[in-house]
Amino acid sequence: MKILAFSDIHNDIIHLKEAYRKFKEEKPEIVICAGDIFEFWNFSPKIKDLLEKFDTKLLLIHGNHEDLKLINKLCNENIINLHNKIFNVKNFTFFGYGGGGFSQEDKKLENDINKIKNRLNNWVFITHAPPFNTNLDLVYDHHVGSKSIRKIIEKFDPLLNICGHLHENFYIKDKINKTEIINPGPSGSVINI
Repeated sequence: MKILAFSDIHNDIIHLKEAYRKFKEEKPEIVICAGDIFEFWNFSPKIKDLLEKFDTKLLLIHGNHEDLKLINKLCNENIINLHNKIFNVKNFTFFGYGGGGFSQEDKKLENDINKIKNRLNNWVFITHAPPFNTNLDLVYDHHVGSKSIRKIIEKFDPLLNICGHLHENFYIKDKINKTEIINPGPSGSVINI
């Protein structure tokens, strides 16, 4: 399956246009946004209009610059708020968990994932924050990612973790065991699973 993923647009239409160009060129089967599509809760009709041009399912979660209510203003039949939800495409399962950003522990996430663990086969984990102690959470020689996300990856072995949040680490990849981890950046990255 071919995925186009992006994160941290922050109302920058130029980055979103580049992601859309990649979408038209690569023809992915699904598009994913790992949060911070807006900048400090400022809704942008231009962003909404361009998102609606993606003519496939677009799964998104909120980051630390918006909330569920703002993300829901974008949603329609093709644009789906994936926060704390599962979405199945072909034989892949997508699970998203937005928000956070700077918190290293999230007990609600840890509890919620245990409730759906039997449904997590051949799955992709979409988070705004990166997992702890990887190349994607390193800022000024300090690891600032989520220990809860890392714990879930180690325990439940997703195929892929798509995350964002830390601009210093756009387009960086790493691995935890067999799980590929990527910050796709604001202009987007094409990923094959």
